[in-house]
Amino acid sequence: MDALHQQIHDLVETEQRLRAGEMDDEARAEIERIELQLDQIWDLLRQRNARKEFGQDPDAAHARPISEVESYLQ
Repeated sequence: MDALHQQIHDLVETEQRLRAGEMDDEARAEIERIELQLDQIWDLLRQRNARKEFGQDPDAAHARPISEVESYLQ
């Protein structure tokens, strides 16, 4: 498993653990932070895959700011 997939796995595991526990304000804030991080990582993964598909260096992809990623239309 590469580093990005491991990060996704770890964040999802943490999110599931938090959701299974008591949902206080701190847990909700942590879940929101995790969701934003996941969006950013998935965006980077999509960039890397697209670069690879078109014969470009996937390592040249970079994580975009969360504010930019969150403004994309779904």
